[in-house]
Amino acid sequence: MSIGDTILVWVFVLVSTSAWSNVFVHWTSSALPPAKELGLNDLVLSWNDSFSPQVKAARRQGYRVYVEVSLHQAAAAAETGASGLEGIILTVRQSERAELEKSLPKLRSAHPKLRFMVLNPDGKQPEMRGSLVIKRGSVLEVSSPTAQPWIDTNLALVKIEQRSHQGQVPLYTFSWGGLSDSGQQQPALTAADYSLALAEAGAFHADLILELDERLQKALSEHDPEAWTLWNQVRSYADFYSHTAEQGLEAAANVAVVVDDLDTSDEAMNLLARHNIPFKVLRPADLRSGDLEGFDVVVVFAKPDRAACERLGDLATQGKTIVLVEAHSSYPWQNGHPVRLNEHAVSYAVGKGKVLELSEPVTDPETFAQDIRRLLGKENVLMSLWNGLTTIAVPYREHGGTVKVLEFVNYAEEPLRVQVQVKGSFASIRYETPEHQCCESLVPVKHNGFTEFVIPELQIAGRVHLEANQAKDSRASGVSPR
Repeated sequence: MSIGDTILVWVFVLVSTSAWSNVFVHWTSSALPPAKELGLNDLVLSWNDSFSPQVKAARRQGYRVYVEVSLHQAAAAAETGASGLEGIILTVRQSERAELEKSLPKLRSAHPKLRFMVLNPDGKQPEMRGSLVIKRGSVLEVSSPTAQPWIDTNLALVKIEQRSHQGQVPLYTFSWGGLSDSGQQQPALTAADYSLALAEAGAFHADLILELDERLQKALSEHDPEAWTLWNQVRSYADFYSHTAEQGLEAAANVAVVVDDLDTSDEAMNLLARHNIPFKVLRPADLRSGDLEGFDVVVVFAKPDRAACERLGDLATQGKTIVLVEAHSSYPWQNGHPVRLNEHAVSYAVGKGKVLELSEPVTDPETFAQDIRRLLGKENVLMSLWNGLTTIAVPYREHGGTVKVLEFVNYAEEPLRVQVQVKGSFASIRYETPEHQCCESLVPVKHNGFTEFVIPELQIAGRVHLEANQAKDSRASGVSPR
């Protein structure tokens, strides 16, 4: 990240001990408001050779200070600013991942008092648009406008980061589309634009560096009332995701996606997210050592070795569905009778389950995602949404348990009435949003092992708490339904 001679680059970090998501606000104005005015305590500076005075000034203003650096700058920055820094944020590109794995342990060992965090700078601006970008080999192709709303979401990126850095909450950032096709600057970003970005990171349990439009920064520095009204609306979303009573939850998923390369541009994973199919990203080594019993479908984009093939065969025997993409090798299950599904796909019955071999890469991610949902079968779909074409939902559960929380993000930024079906039997459904205090009780309808309910209005963000025992839920929460 570059900085001018007279411009300082600031990033504010909102941290809470009970937070699901930390918000980093990227600031490029030369003025630095006191921490108490913004209500934020953690500050990140972009490193340069003379950043020590900036650290001292920020500390006097009440901030705990971090510095953002490239991987090659990390050692020098740690040595230069160790006395005044809380930690270092490493901006790492996909091509630098191998080098990071070697450097990060050394940095942490050399500077045990500093916190080192890894930033993925390749996020997308969360939005709705009308075209689909498909990757065919190394070429990106842009389709004609789609028939239904198309969502740019960072859920797949977050899933990949969770697997890449298992000891750290995913941290990412993105750049706003500042120029139109004609080269003209776009209209100023709204509170809804910023709130959607915060809602997405919060719902995905990820940390975000949020860039602010320079016009908004200037207005805030000049104490413009309208600017502060906008900022306070955005702050309400940061507050919503920084306080929660639910702890120890993990993302629920019954689809595993096994990949060799952790590629955040993979449209197949993006479409799984878009179709609200909860999945977890795995590496080939996880096939040999990981716990895969909770998955109903395992999609393999990697080239499995002999041990992995044996594990996949065992999973199919137990009743799982295995999908191998670009399968061109010999596998143990091929001794059985193949069923030709189409020109590029065959199926093998293996014990209680089956293995599908696709001879070509995924060229139509939309159809592929729909096929994965069909392979799950109605009885194994964790959740379904109606009237939710612009909505992504993420389920969370206690380890090995049923779903406890559903996080919702509406990318249309307009109120929606959404019907939801979730697997399990629940007696209490409580709904909260950044705009309203917790909680509104929703009416559950149980049917064939599933619970249905209706969210009356989803503006941008919403959270649903699910409890099997209503009496227990009321005592624990201390909240009276309204």
